[in-house]
Amino acid sequence: MTTQGATAGASSAMRTGAELLRSLDDGRQVFLDGERVGKVIEHPAFREAARNIARLYDIAAAPELRERMTFTSPKTGAPVWRAWQIPRSHADLKAKRLASETWAEATFGLMGRTPDHVAGFFTGFAAVPRVFATGGKQFADNVVRYYEQARDNHLYITYAIVPPQIDRSKPAHQQSDPTLYAGVVKERDDGIVISGAQQLATAAVFCDELHLACIHPLAPGDENYANALAVPLNAPGLRLYPRRPFARAGMSSFDYPLTSRFDEADCFCVFDNVFVPWERVFVYRNLEASRDQWWKTPAHLYGNHQAQCRYATKLRFMVGLAKRMNEMTGNDAHPAVNIEMGELAAFVTIIDAMLQAHETVAPIDADGVLWPSQATLYSVMALQSELNGRMLEIIRELAGAAMITLPSSARDFDDPTMAADIARYMQSGKADARTRVAILRMAWDFIGTEFGNRHAQYEKFYGGASFLVKQNVNRFFDWKRSTAMVDAALAMPPVEGD
Repeated sequence: MTTQGATAGASSAMRTGAELLRSLDDGRQVFLDGERVGKVIEHPAFREAARNIARLYDIAAAPELRERMTFTSPKTGAPVWRAWQIPRSHADLKAKRLASETWAEATFGLMGRTPDHVAGFFTGFAAVPRVFATGGKQFADNVVRYYEQARDNHLYITYAIVPPQIDRSKPAHQQSDPTLYAGVVKERDDGIVISGAQQLATAAVFCDELHLACIHPLAPGDENYANALAVPLNAPGLRLYPRRPFARAGMSSFDYPLTSRFDEADCFCVFDNVFVPWERVFVYRNLEASRDQWWKTPAHLYGNHQAQCRYATKLRFMVGLAKRMNEMTGNDAHPAVNIEMGELAAFVTIIDAMLQAHETVAPIDADGVLWPSQATLYSVMALQSELNGRMLEIIRELAGAAMITLPSSARDFDDPTMAADIARYMQSGKADARTRVAILRMAWDFIGTEFGNRHAQYEKFYGGASFLVKQNVNRFFDWKRSTAMVDAALAMPPVEGD
């Protein structure tokens, strides 16, 4: 039960995409369409997404990008991904942003769980390990040791941190069966045994390791579920159930240019008596540590700083598609279109400026660790679900019927009669028919397909329900400064003559 690359003592060589792909043939249990998947990288639902993730490894390993994508491991002296760097200055956080943007641009912001996402969480855990020591010093030691192992071996980690939606009216320990939610069922001298289910491990089929924890509030009595740990994806008893894949056999990359390449495969995880050695346990039956790992370390901030880098990149791609679409339909100079495009550009600029504000107003704690601005981060996350929906609606208005009056498939270009009609009637004033159709197909794939609608749902609930994120903003906003101004206004002396 070992993980490819997780060897004692890291090599100075960067892990390559080919090495990642080879590591996925490790016996992991992935079930889809009524059967167990054989080789992940050969299955049409996963093949192209796996190759695009592998490209990220090769980008990070490219000598010309060494400074942008890596920093020097303080333990081995070898280059490791910038995602694992604990920022101690505003320049460090900027460097992490630039690295994440480079990866995000390679997938047009369409893959949310690239290797730098959960890396951010473990970097935050390792930055303030005392939070884990509330259950015993060994747990703090475990999280730091695991962070170093993952960092120095370029591990790709996903997480499952939300319990299944069975009966949300009851806490975990009052469910009809104590093993519905993933929790401890046995303690041994050498570790613990976990049974139950957890969601939603996006990209798990492509990862080395799974981080099991719980970000939902837990109540007294829920101690069996108040754990944090890591297991290899091929751990005996761990089963992955990806949602219905959008990429499929025979899918044309012309008709579905995004779906065919960037479907991440969100996975439901079942733990069937999965053994976890003590050295891979970071929180054990500890309600306080289970809660505080997210909020009393910068983990949630680092992970979501990466997520906002990815989201800002995706929005730039989104409005670029809208621009090209307008050009194809000849509407680009129309005043009404200019107004709509100006609104889109304003939203993208706000998101990008808020992202960069994390770096300029980020505080540095007493230990010298920089924390991205909580009020800034949670404010943009609170508005993300509303702004994203508004932006998609604007693009639909701009498109009109353009995306639903296209040829049925790329094969239509192969028939002489059809091709002649398409060339004559589906050209634009600036491009031939094939170019126009390709752009509008991509816009439809972004907005109208199952893949596109999954992305709309993903962005709407990425940070959790918006009311929860807004509670975070309320908690971290500087209310004292605002109310002090009100008090000062109330304390003004009477106006002469009153």
